Amino acid sequence: MSTPLSNGVTSCAYNELSPSSNGAQPVIHGYPSPNGSPLSSIGSQFPDHTHIQLENHNSIELHQSKSDEPEKTHNDILRLFTEAQRNILYLNRQRVQAIEELDEMKREQKSLLEKIEQLESQAHASVEEDFFSISSELLLRIDSMVLTGILDTREASSFRNLVINTTPNVADYYADIISNSDAEILAQLRHFSNKAKMNGFHIIHICTEMEPVAYVGSLASYVTSLSHVLQRHGNLVEVILPMYATLNLEKIKSLREIKAEFSSYFDGQLHRNRIWTGVVNGIGATFIQPVYYSSFFNKEKIYGYPNDFERFSYFSRASLDYILKSGKQPDVIHIHNWETSIVGPLFWDIFVNKGFTATRILLTCQSFKSQCLEQPDKLALCGLDPAKLHRHDRLQDNNKPHLVNILKAGVVYSNKVIMMSSIHSKDQIVGTLSHGLEFALDTHKDKLLIAPFGYDDSSWDPSQDTFLPRGYTADDMRGKAASKVALQQQLGLPGNIPSILVGYMFTEDSDVDLENLKSLVWDSSRRGVQFIFVVISKMSGTNNKLESFLEDLKDENVRFLDEYDESLLHLIFAGSDIILCSFSDPMLQIPVKAIKYGAVPVPVNVADNRLRNIIDPDTRGTRLSEYIINTFANVSLSQAIDEIKNKPSQWNRKIMEAMSKDVSWDAECYDIHVSAYMSLKK
Repeated sequence: MSTPLSNGVTSCAYNELSPSSNGAQPVIHGYPSPNGSPLSSIGSQFPDHTHIQLENHNSIELHQSKSDEPEKTHNDILRLFTEAQRNILYLNRQRVQAIEELDEMKREQKSLLEKIEQLESQAHASVEEDFFSISSELLLRIDSMVLTGILDTREASSFRNLVINTTPNVADYYADIISNSDAEILAQLRHFSNKAKMNGFHIIHICTEMEPVAYVGSLASYVTSLSHVLQRHGNLVEVILPMYATLNLEKIKSLREIKAEFSSYFDGQLHRNRIWTGVVNGIGATFIQPVYYSSFFNKEKIYGYPNDFERFSYFSRASLDYILKSGKQPDVIHIHNWETSIVGPLFWDIFVNKGFTATRILLTCQSFKSQCLEQPDKLALCGLDPAKLHRHDRLQDNNKPHLVNILKAGVVYSNKVIMMSSIHSKDQIVGTLSHGLEFALDTHKDKLLIAPFGYDDSSWDPSQDTFLPRGYTADDMRGKAASKVALQQQLGLPGNIPSILVGYMFTEDSDVDLENLKSLVWDSSRRGVQFIFVVISKMSGTNNKLESFLEDLKDENVRFLDEYDESLLHLIFAGSDIILCSFSDPMLQIPVKAIKYGAVPVPVNVADNRLRNIIDPDTRGTRLSEYIINTFANVSLSQAIDEIKNKPSQWNRKIMEAMSKDVSWDAECYDIHVSAYMSLKK
């Protein structure tokens, strides 16, 4: 501590004045400081020499200050140098940190720019893919304008032609204003143009299913897939569905209710309906919701109720009333299965003279098995005359003449009938698969067509299958070999690549002869063939016969999977050389999937006479059915194994040819439908 003296000189404690640092008492001119007292006490101890002592003290202090100056300067320099070094190091660290932050900023900026470019690219692609969504929504807005009375039917027809024939341009033009009011959109439509001429077909589906909003069976995927293909080829396609309580609303874009009064006829009265519109996978959809009969579609399931006829006849009549009121004049009203077959007689007996002289009816059936038999007087509910229709050449059922057959109504009153089957011929369907409709189908045989189901490769494409270790095509099959190795490793099968791997899928419809299959497996396993059996249906466990079958087949070359695993199922199709399957499935799903994945489909019951009746090579079917029959349908498992072992080049050519076949919806299925539409228009 320092204390001020009377003469203004700052005095320090003695130990701070002495250069000694060993703790000895400081010395002043040879006098020891008593008890280490501070300088301020000197005067009191030497009163007669105070002035002299202070002068001497100042002299001593000055002398000592001069003697300490070099060392103090050195310490100051050292301190300054040390501080400078610290400052330099700090500045270096700051500079390095600033450079790192700048680099990070540059990386973030680059990443952001790349993300923006990616989003712009995706947005551009999305706009391209969404052309049909915007166009479909615009068409539905036109319907709304007609129902609300701000647009007449003639001008609406002109606008519909405009939209379908200029889809990319009109979608781009209306993308930013599609949410505007009807009046604003109408003004833009009139400004855009109303002189376009429609070249494609205008098709309206009246149906009970559509993937992915209302899905039960093959009808749902058929309606959506066919509509996509028709729309891509320049046709106007719309779908009318019931407003089910179970509808998947998340899959409907721009769902909105048309604020207009709309009533339809049922049971002697007009009943109000609510009309909803939206876009499903780029396809314009209209949903009809009864108000008074709200219970019709406010159910847990789509089908399976005692009043199904009342439910779907109400919907069928309401659909025709809606088409009429909205001013549509489609080329084709496309109906499906028995549920909307009543549209046929309704159209020709009631609606045809109300402005539909150029419209025709086309019926497609997924099967003739489900037909719906009803009391004739129920036809009056939707406005039909029971006495007029309960006749042998019209709706009267051939086996139960006191009833009317609703599916027969569709067959008799449609201009064309398309049966969906990938394997059957017309003669087979009329002769053995008509389920009591032989007379009607034979009478109307000239208008009956057979179309195969298309293959949807959106989730089953070996070139882009994310479940496989490596994608592959007919030109590069290395990915198939890699899939085989991966499959063997995953299931613990002996990893012998030259070994032949056979897959078989048990489904709910599997009617395989297990004893015959057991013999095939035993014989083939002794030849080094490996087998994978998998349950892909909703079967709740295995039955006793199947359990016994599996118990007898326990072998190092046989594996059985009783839990559905989608990723493993993809790997089985890719890794197998042969897929045992039934060819009696009208959709031919498993055989076609096997072909696309480079596995040969072999009939599991090829020696069964029932199978030979189904795939009779003497009857002419579709191109796909003829190819399947001629190439695979009459080949046994042992013959296929022999060909793999002894004629590998021939086998590989067969595989590559099969993989290259176009079995999509764009191929034969589309051709047959367009041919039917063209004949109707003529």
